[in-house]
Amino acid sequence: MSVNEQSLVGFERHLSRCHCPHYGHRDQLSVVRGARLFLAYLREARIIIKKSIKPPVHDPALLLAFCQWMRQQRGICDVTLRSYRIYIRELLQRLEEEPSRFDARRLRAFVLEKSRSCGWGTAKNCATVVRMFLRFLIAEGQCAVGLDAAIPTVAHWRLASLPRYLPGKDVERLIASCDRASAVGRRDRAILLLLARLGPRAGDVAHLRLTDIDWKDASIQVCGKGHRQARLPLTQEVGQAIVAYLKKGRPRTNADTVFVSARAPLRPFASYRAVSDIADRALSRAGVVRPSRGAAHLLRHSLATSMLRQGSSLQDIATILRHSSIETTQIYAKVDIPSLRQIAQPWPEV
Repeated sequence: MSVNEQSLVGFERHLSRCHCPHYGHRDQLSVVRGARLFLAYLREARIIIKKSIKPPVHDPALLLAFCQWMRQQRGICDVTLRSYRIYIRELLQRLEEEPSRFDARRLRAFVLEKSRSCGWGTAKNCATVVRMFLRFLIAEGQCAVGLDAAIPTVAHWRLASLPRYLPGKDVERLIASCDRASAVGRRDRAILLLLARLGPRAGDVAHLRLTDIDWKDASIQVCGKGHRQARLPLTQEVGQAIVAYLKKGRPRTNADTVFVSARAPLRPFASYRAVSDIADRALSRAGVVRPSRGAAHLLRHSLATSMLRQGSSLQDIATILRHSSIETTQIYAKVDIPSLRQIAQPWPEV
């Protein structure tokens, strides 16, 4: 078989502009990671033999400098930067590594091609990453000032969609599906209760450390987007679930994170995807139909919707969800049907 590292590089390049009918153009990073794991399995099983070790494919110096700048100036984590690299690599391959020769026409053509071949989310991410890359180049004096304004905004109307959420009874079925007699069940139940009762992001849960829990003050410290620190109230139910996991479920390990893998090697979760996978498996186990992607984020939406229907204000919800702007929280106003009925005007023809 002629499958090797170069094949994976070509596969990753193909995914970025894939038109295959059965590929949903989503989550390129997971697809590439899966291909690498499959290649590793083929080598372990000696189905294919690694003939010679070729030097690894190194990212261009410009891309490495951009990633370092994003870490220092924007507080972007490495998981996010891995997805950014996909777009910047392809951009540099198309336009070559000479920022002084970048022009608006070719930059716009690159982004517009993405919008035609991929979904709205991918096209929006591409435009955002390219715009950020150009701002880095401008700050470093490597390209013309104002060139970032040449990147078009992908059409999408704010608040046009409805937030996807689960009814309260489905959330409870999800939590009840965990086996409280097993170590994995205790871990998963504690994670699901955190997501459903406090609304943290999956990454917040994955990176939660033992020292982040203040038992005396009954609070949890989380580090959200942009490394912004915040404290969330630790309810009795969530606290008891975490204690049950720490006492009778968490394996002995030197890791300082609260949640760790249940199988060897015992270590912290590699990324937020592990938390999303736990929520996804709980949905399947409980027989609950998932109305959207992102199982962990679905519980965050469900909490906000439940709070609104119980009389909480948008400001209260924004505080719990740690939205930097109240405008982000306004999307939940559309699911408050009783309040909307009070202001709805009669249709003239009825």
